[in-house]
Amino acid sequence: MKFLKKFLIWFTVVLASIIIIMYIFDVDYLLRAVRTIYFKGYTTAFLEDYKDFPNREIKKGTAQPWAIAKDYNAVPATPELAKTHKELQTVAYLIIKNDSIWHESYFDGYGKDSKSNSFSMAKSIVSASLGKAIMDGKIKSLDQKVSDFFPEMQGKYAKDVTVGDLSSMASGLNWDEHYYSPFSIVTRAYFDSDLKKVILGLKVTEQPGKKFVYLSGATELLAMVIEKATGEYLSDYVSKNFWQPMGAENDALWQLDHEPDGIEKAFCCIASNARDFARFGKLYKQHGKWNGKQILDSTFVAKSITPRFTDAPEYGYGWWLHTYLGKKMYYMRGHLGQFVIVVPEDNLIIVRLGHLKGLQTETDPHSNDFYVYVGEAYKMLEKRK
Repeated sequence: MKFLKKFLIWFTVVLASIIIIMYIFDVDYLLRAVRTIYFKGYTTAFLEDYKDFPNREIKKGTAQPWAIAKDYNAVPATPELAKTHKELQTVAYLIIKNDSIWHESYFDGYGKDSKSNSFSMAKSIVSASLGKAIMDGKIKSLDQKVSDFFPEMQGKYAKDVTVGDLSSMASGLNWDEHYYSPFSIVTRAYFDSDLKKVILGLKVTEQPGKKFVYLSGATELLAMVIEKATGEYLSDYVSKNFWQPMGAENDALWQLDHEPDGIEKAFCCIASNARDFARFGKLYKQHGKWNGKQILDSTFVAKSITPRFTDAPEYGYGWWLHTYLGKKMYYMRGHLGQFVIVVPEDNLIIVRLGHLKGLQTETDPHSNDFYVYVGEAYKMLEKRK
């Protein structure tokens, strides 16, 4: 009994000391990381972690359900696709042909209304919001300086960075994009309760607008600019301008750094479902039109899906780009293999959500599972009667 008492006293002192040290060295965000991620057996963010964070609703309006193809689910997944679903723990896979759901599969207890984390697919939605803010006259153009909104930005080139630089990943920010390190700034941004302070603590150390360097901090800063320019929470702005006009069938949730007046973790973290995420693919495929109404400027859409830099053909403004099977395609992409892939010439949208991502090499900016989701979809479509 005495031993147990001494142990508990010792344990309490050690634990308290660790917590105090964390606060002293300004890494107390790790307490939240331990509570929400690491104690649950994960080494990184996961699909349903939105349940452990404060969220703001992206409210739906009148639902506009997707049309269902006459031969819906008539063709099963190919053996290679089924194998990939199993190995990478897919939870949703959709093939939308001619704006009708042709194939739809769910796994691991997920269904058409189940929420899961978008991760960086949210970056495409933030970029769309930038286009809408320009269209609304809230932001002058892609060339407007970020310092017009945040003059306190730091660094040698702080006065040079534009909103277009943020959207196209050419910001020059000193940011460390390492998801699995508990001490990286991207981890701090994910768990810190004062995200604005984290972002405004960054410096523009390299000349912006010169080269593509993928940095989540650029998208977060862009979201802060949009919020300031519009005077609205980003979730509300997306709801009013996209979620409701495009007829999303479910409310979505966007993780916040704190509640009730925090900011969205805009570089990631919209909790929604495959059918509603797919609507952004349809919007861009239709050059910004929805039900005949131009809700996003077609010129902005065209620019978004065109490479800004010749030496980085894989990225435009908020969208990943590729040519595969001789077809030009663009896509939203998120951590752990979240995809909304658009092949405009074939009026095709492919959505995949899941727990694991395929192999990503330094020689190919597109992970190997991307090729499976696209290639096997075409093999299935060839079997249509």
